Amino acid sequence: KIEVGISVLLTVSLTSPLSLLLDLLPPGVCNLLNPAAIYANNEISLGDVEIYGFDYDYTLAQYSNLLHSMIFNTARDILIEQFKYPEGLAKYDYIPGFAIRGLHYDVQKSLLMKIDAFHYVQLGTAYRGLKPVPDEEVIELYGGTQHIPLYQMSDFYGKGPSLKQFMDIFSLPEMTLLSSVIDYFITHGIEFDQVHLYKDISVSLLYPDTEQYILHGDEIYAVLNRLVNHKKKLFLITNSPFSFVDKGMKHMVGKNWRDLFDMVIVQADKPNFFTDRRKPFRKLDDNGSLQWDKINQLEKGKIYKEGNLFDFLRLTGWRGSKVLYFGDHLYSDLADLMLRHGWRTGAIVPELETEIRIINTEQYMHSLTWQQALTGLLERMQMYQDAESKQVLLEWMKERQEIRSLTKNLFNPQFGSIFRTFHNPTYFSRRLVRFSDIYMASISCLLNYDVNFTFYPRRTPLQHEAPLWMDQLCTGCMKTPFLEEMVHIR
Repeated sequence: KIEVGISVLLTVSLTSPLSLLLDLLPPGVCNLLNPAAIYANNEISLGDVEIYGFDYDYTLAQYSNLLHSMIFNTARDILIEQFKYPEGLAKYDYIPGFAIRGLHYDVQKSLLMKIDAFHYVQLGTAYRGLKPVPDEEVIELYGGTQHIPLYQMSDFYGKGPSLKQFMDIFSLPEMTLLSSVIDYFITHGIEFDQVHLYKDISVSLLYPDTEQYILHGDEIYAVLNRLVNHKKKLFLITNSPFSFVDKGMKHMVGKNWRDLFDMVIVQADKPNFFTDRRKPFRKLDDNGSLQWDKINQLEKGKIYKEGNLFDFLRLTGWRGSKVLYFGDHLYSDLADLMLRHGWRTGAIVPELETEIRIINTEQYMHSLTWQQALTGLLERMQMYQDAESKQVLLEWMKERQEIRSLTKNLFNPQFGSIFRTFHNPTYFSRRLVRFSDIYMASISCLLNYDVNFTFYPRRTPLQHEAPLWMDQLCTGCMKTPFLEEMVHIR
């Protein structure tokens, strides 16, 4: 057995990775995933849905990346002019692609980092300012471990005195500005209070008129009009003010956009809207001015401010699985609706389109397949401890780590994919599965499906159900190198 094991180890170590990959990957395996598809975490039939609800920002309204530069520049200038931060900060510009959504920020330690579903920091993805923090320092900062007890530091909605999770797409310029200011202070040896800095940046973020940055407005009109034509009821619940929403919806849909909705609720203060019974609805007139009369019914075409979901349910009777609500923020938009109220939920994840295009590349597929093959070989061959075998195993471990880093960098050089750490789901990804029945890159993906379409989630094996599945069939391929030789070794 030992001789056979050594022979297999040496044969694989001397075999060309490219030839093995070509053997592993069946023809046409790339470009299997459709960026415009809708993906299901839970079985849901659109035929059962009678009422469609929507958030506004990054759900109905999708924005170009130029908006992030505008937000960054405006906030940076406010820090300099109003908060009297150093004028040298003016040299910093927005860095597209520096940060990704779902990162955690440790306020006291000034650390921006990516955490997996098991509360472990992905080493190599912790940044203080614009520079990575060595793995050894990260482990030392958290008492000799990569594990962070999030329940001690952050609440259900990703906010806490010590740790914040950035779940909003608008938070990309916030993270970049935070990192830029810290970089300036560290570079110039300036001592600063971490809490004050975090709060100053939070309050300096202003959102300008956005209609000039809106993308795909014609597709949004097509989605809404199609649903109305199929006798579906529509409503909008957003935290944005009426003037902001009105400008954007007129840009996308036209001046009569309110005719498509049975009701519109602005400045809703989500997620408190879903949990706090105390705020009553207030009506706005056509100019957006507040009315004083008591609200005993929610009328079609009218605009309402604040309120709460409990009154909404009482006045509409829209309960349970006949309601499907779409939003981009997993906590503020979706969590309470799914867990407390039984609505169906759809997550809008614009990053999905780019990530799927990367997954469909040969470079990604080759890297992932070879990484999975190496992982399987390391697991099976680790019992061989002679000097020659140990050397091969060490080379494999080094190569595996290099491939993992390469795969991460395909998505984002600093933080990798928003969905995965090296092998585990991210904290963001686990919440996406927990709080959404379906997810997609854009609301316009609905146009690719019949209004009665049923989404079926694919059954994927648990670890104990198919011990060979993950390293054999990671891309649909049917064999692992030298599997037949390994069978009798077991």
